[in-house]
Amino acid sequence: MRGEDNVALTWIRTHDWDVDEWRDRAACRDTSPELFFPIGTTGMALDQIAAAKAICAQCAAAPQCLEFALMTNQDSGIWGGLTEDERRQLRRERQAAAAAV
Repeated sequence: MRGEDNVALTWIRTHDWDVDEWRDRAACRDTSPELFFPIGTTGMALDQIAAAKAICAQCAAAPQCLEFALMTNQDSGIWGGLTEDERRQLRRERQAAAAAV
């Protein structure tokens, strides 16, 4: 029996995402989160995506929001004005650029 084996799980934070309180400045702060998490990419979801992106386009915190989403691997939703697919593409482009250096 291994009752004495305890494992502590820790999360190493390499960046303090709240250092400049970007979430407090986010234009979406008082908007329903559902707007930023459309179901699908066709039909009415396209209208929802466009509406979310319009809010992001006027948001002073959009760059920090996008960077947060990229660095924490947010797989769904609109973050920093980009959809899931757009963020995946941006990640691939960044990885290719880093590999080329």
